[in-house]
Amino acid sequence: MIVTDAWFPQTNGVVSTLSQTAQWLVRFGHDVKVLTPQDFHSVACPTYPEIRLSLFPYRKVEKEIGAFSPQALHIATEGPLGLSARRFCLKHAVRFTTSYHTQFPQYLRARFPIPLKVSYGALRRFHGAGVRCMVSTASMRMELAAQGFRNLACWQRGVDTEKFKPGPKHFLELPRPIAAYVGRVAVEKNIDAFLSMSWHGSKIVIGDGPERARLQSQYPDAVFTGYQFGENLARHLAAADVMVFPSRTDTFGLVNLEAMACGVPVAAYPVTGPIDVIEDGVTGALDVDLAAAAVRAIKVDPAACRARALKSGWDISSREFENNLVSCRSAALGEFRAA
Repeated sequence: MIVTDAWFPQTNGVVSTLSQTAQWLVRFGHDVKVLTPQDFHSVACPTYPEIRLSLFPYRKVEKEIGAFSPQALHIATEGPLGLSARRFCLKHAVRFTTSYHTQFPQYLRARFPIPLKVSYGALRRFHGAGVRCMVSTASMRMELAAQGFRNLACWQRGVDTEKFKPGPKHFLELPRPIAAYVGRVAVEKNIDAFLSMSWHGSKIVIGDGPERARLQSQYPDAVFTGYQFGENLARHLAAADVMVFPSRTDTFGLVNLEAMACGVPVAAYPVTGPIDVIEDGVTGALDVDLAAAAVRAIKVDPAACRARALKSGWDISSREFENNLVSCRSAALGEFRAA
């Protein structure tokens, strides 16, 4: 069982990762149940309405876990469902794993004056109750270890290289070179850094979110496409000349692999996440000057980008997830189910 507060219709790397992992676990022969806000009464999250917050979910979470009686239980998020599943596990002595997908301390600080020490303390307590806390990169593991996390394990991310692949550049009829941003249009993504950088060509923002209206007004020369999905997203991405990833707070940035799979190099800051995914001068460029990184990245070989992505299939990622799982105490679950 995978318990997650992040699920469709959200469009982000967490949802993509969990949905792909669940699909591959089924292919591996597992019975998989994903417990999501779609199974509960919920309300929109303030400042992030795409996220649905489940209301008073504990009793139903308890019932669902007991009925499914999983051999392995993974708690993917720190929201109401994750908290309820964690409470159940501690109450019934059930072993479980967690994963760290989002830099909540940095996200919260971007919106509210909450000290990082307070946020990290809460997250450390949440994830510390699990047997393993899975993280996406070595640098993220080091960063969390420095914050006192002690049960860390690596779980790399994957990419669908059949969907994301090189495509015709003429799909986007804009002045070249085209620099693209792909993702949620929100304050923590630092999109201003991309849109304000010096660039001789076009800038395109593929995605949507609460910052879109302000950014469109402030940067009228940029093209905003809104959300794109599936093959259409892949076509937009493949038609770009470079993808710019301005975030300083992502734990990985799944879109980096998706760009590489399309043969598009990536420009980013040398921070946690990008430093583990982008090989400077080979699959893109890392620089404290984002414009300089984009100029250098555009010169790399698209074939090298594609080759890097081909090493990161979802099958490999899902096997790593599978190997990190721990066995629940089945006797305790069996007793609960019988009761």
